[in-house]
Amino acid sequence: MVWDEPVPISRDEARAAYLAAKKGRPVQGELPQVTKELPGLVTVFPGHVLVTMDPESMDELSAQVFAIARAHGMVCYDPQRDLVHNVGPLGVYQGMQLHTGDGMIVHDPDLGLVHDVLATLSAQNPFAALVTFGHHFIQVSPAGPAENAGYEVEYKEGHMVRTLMPRLEDVRQSFHEYATGDRSFLARHDWSS
Repeated sequence: MVWDEPVPISRDEARAAYLAAKKGRPVQGELPQVTKELPGLVTVFPGHVLVTMDPESMDELSAQVFAIARAHGMVCYDPQRDLVHNVGPLGVYQGMQLHTGDGMIVHDPDLGLVHDVLATLSAQNPFAALVTFGHHFIQVSPAGPAENAGYEVEYKEGHMVRTLMPRLEDVRQSFHEYATGDRSFLARHDWSS
């Protein structure tokens, strides 16, 4: 679902807006300009546009919806993944991509989305990566099946190094620093080749 928001919102706020909008009645008549660009089955609710798609094409069409929403300065909520895509704030690397093990690819992801995606690491979503193609990347996966096993983080800029981070907050801080051009995470952890 896409709609206008004046400031970035949380997943909880996006979920609540989505559920409230779906309780309303669809709008008939003149439709917002954005509906002409959106793929899939489009239903308009007051102030919100719902895009329905087949599960087989969800990853590809979702990427298109995210890009169109951003181009129109609109927030986008993905109810299947329970993730919100805000217009900003963005990282410093234009063209940076967020890849997940469950098939999501987002170009120029907002920092809130990166933070939220890292909490979804699981058997169904076994990795997340921020990639600045041709330059460097950081990626993470759960270290093992044991609870509290930590997270294996790999970073490549020239050569690949890896470390084990015990807490999700360590991973989130490292990904945030990477996205904002800060390399403090490299000094804070012990890395090996």
